Amino acid sequence: MSIHATPELEAYWKENLGIILIHLAIWFFVSFFCGILIANPLDAYRIGGFPLGFWFANQGSMVIFVVLIWTYVWRLNVLDMKYGVHEG
Repeated sequence: MSIHATPELEAYWKENLGIILIHLAIWFFVSFFCGILIANPLDAYRIGGFPLGFWFANQGSMVIFVVLIWTYVWRLNVLDMKYGVHEG
């Protein structure tokens, strides 16, 4: 069985990969950049009594990851509707 790439299918996957790359860039920025590389300068600021660098490395990253999952699902649902490949 062979699947032929139609222009519509290629456009769908191009947009899908764009959404994935944006979400991966945000994930990298929050987890690696904010949580590790600039954690010490962020500690000058506080959220709820905790240094901001500590917050990003612990609670903040988890909150951002949950938001990323939600926005990824939402964007893919919109994309699926646009190309008529949504579920039921």
